Amino acid sequence: MPPPGAGRARGRKAGGFTFAEHPAVAAPDARILWHADLDPTILRVTAQPVAGESPDHVARSMLERWLTLIPDIDGTEHIVLSDGRRRIRLDIEAGSIADGGPVLLHYRLEGIASAERRVRPLRRFLHLCQRRRFSRSLFPAEPGMDRHLLVLRVSDALRAGASQREIALVLFGADRVAQDNARGSDSLRSRVKRLIGDARRMAAGGYRALMQKPPV
Repeated sequence: MPPPGAGRARGRKAGGFTFAEHPAVAAPDARILWHADLDPTILRVTAQPVAGESPDHVARSMLERWLTLIPDIDGTEHIVLSDGRRRIRLDIEAGSIADGGPVLLHYRLEGIASAERRVRPLRRFLHLCQRRRFSRSLFPAEPGMDRHLLVLRVSDALRAGASQREIALVLFGADRVAQDNARGSDSLRSRVKRLIGDARRMAAGGYRALMQKPPV
């Protein structure tokens, strides 16, 4: 496995993220930070240094267990808090939590629809700070996740040069493929074709639209 931070590059990338994670990093360990213009759930905040302790203050030590922090060239601190399954994104646009001192965070919420997208991420962040754990109830199951995972597997198979039949065998098993062939059915073949079409659209940039859906 590559060392922590390997392959991470600052600055905007064509893929739409702040840095490129090393492809050898396992999914639960990957920390991809999408740009704010693609991820409408990012909390935009400023950090004001304060003295003393208060229930309103946040310090890096409170978040270190889940924290990945990438400073940008403009001074913004791009932050992802993740336990491998759940994530919260913040952009600190002024001030810093990098030095470890206590800060008072000011959250930027504006409008109606734009603010609504950030209410649940803010509740998630507040729960994490107060309880020191991610709230299961605030991270409901993502609709369509099973299909998204199938599309991702098909995309990997296409890149490896797999045929439609090979994809069907891996995804659905030899027995299911044999049953479809014996019945003269095209249902499985049609399903694989649809998955291939979705995989190609996602690889061409369609994945960005997934992040624009209303929050669950």
